[in-house]
Amino acid sequence: MDQPNRSRRRSLKPGKSRTALNITHGNAAGLDIGSAAHFVAVPPDRDDEPVREFPSFTADLERMADWLKACGVDTVAMESTGVYWIPVFELLEARGFTVLLVNARHVKNVSGRKSDVLDCQWLQQLMTYGLLSGAFRPAEQVCVLRALWRQRDMLLRSQSRHVQHMQKALTQMNIQLANVISDVVGETGQKILRAIVAGERNGPVLGAMKNVRIQASVDDIAKSLQGNWRAEHLFALKQALAAFDFTGTQVTECDREIEQQLHSLAAHDGEPAKGKQRGRRRNSPKFDLRTQLFQMCGVDLTRIDGIDVTTALAVVSEIGVDMTRFPSIKHFTSWLGLCPGTKITGGKVMSSKTKRVANRAAQALRLAAAALRTSQSALGAYFRRMCSRMDKPKAVAAAAHKLARLIYTMLTKGEEYTDQGQDYFEERYRERVLRNLSQRAAKLGLKMVAIEQPA
Repeated sequence: MDQPNRSRRRSLKPGKSRTALNITHGNAAGLDIGSAAHFVAVPPDRDDEPVREFPSFTADLERMADWLKACGVDTVAMESTGVYWIPVFELLEARGFTVLLVNARHVKNVSGRKSDVLDCQWLQQLMTYGLLSGAFRPAEQVCVLRALWRQRDMLLRSQSRHVQHMQKALTQMNIQLANVISDVVGETGQKILRAIVAGERNGPVLGAMKNVRIQASVDDIAKSLQGNWRAEHLFALKQALAAFDFTGTQVTECDREIEQQLHSLAAHDGEPAKGKQRGRRRNSPKFDLRTQLFQMCGVDLTRIDGIDVTTALAVVSEIGVDMTRFPSIKHFTSWLGLCPGTKITGGKVMSSKTKRVANRAAQALRLAAAALRTSQSALGAYFRRMCSRMDKPKAVAAAAHKLARLIYTMLTKGEEYTDQGQDYFEERYRERVLRNLSQRAAKLGLKMVAIEQPA
């Protein structure tokens, strides 16, 4: 009795309407990146050998580009494998190809992959039917600025490790200098350390080098400098100090390159209006970075509370100033990983957690949002209100999301940001609460009456 039913069901299958996949990129190629060789796949009808292997040497990459041109390819899809994709991407883009850097996770999520199909063939098939989208990559000059700023950040991290090496050498000699002054690489700490390396061992003489702002007395500093001056630890301190100075020289050279690149990116004239006087960070560039950013963006991003010149440069170097790649402000915040998640099943929200992304611009905005804790501004009041409603990480993400929306609006509309103040935000919050309470009271058949405050 079951066999006819099965045959009936089987006969209904061909009659079902199915949506066919349309070819959107008929001249697409797939490229599987490797450290020593790259595999390239073109449409099967373009060559007798549609899949070829090319070594990673520059001459072979040029030969690969010539072969793609001969096959009539205009679009190339590749996965981001470490940093091996960068020279291939730049060479193919310079040769006039439309190169798309696709997410490996998106490739794996597409069902139907067979074990006997090469990665490059699978990329070529998915790209042909428009199932892949390229990752965001800013303009060429912005990429140069981004590389320079990332190099500078790497140098600063290296410099901080050398500071730890100094502190380790001092601790091994039982020199408790870090317990009496707050920073061993400040003005006082640097004078004392360089005098120690030069051969000075007298505690009162070293303590007399302190700045007038140091609260510790000369006797306390001299007492902290009593230790066992072992030769091997002094040698480690000397090398750590030399490495610290050398890294500082490299940071200065990097700042000069960043300044030149910002000059080439300047598209606006004038200077930003005078705003809040903020102290200069120790590791911030020594040139007028605020003016350079204004001439690049056309707006002063540092007028936003919580965003200083280094944060603004960190964001602009990652995204550039052209926001046309993001169709809306929601696309921009989603790319940053700062918008709520949309994990919904059957009309029920399963999770609204933000997605985890390795985004340097989002990281800079989170740090800027955390700095709003003591800000007497509308953004500071908003951040404290979020902290009262949710835990600290979620409040930081919400405040960073608001900062991202402000930056997108300023870059797209060219409008300056004006802080309305903490009182303005609190008054608007009070009006919203009263309006919601009035609506709830009206639904219950009640009426709210204000109580007169005593004079």
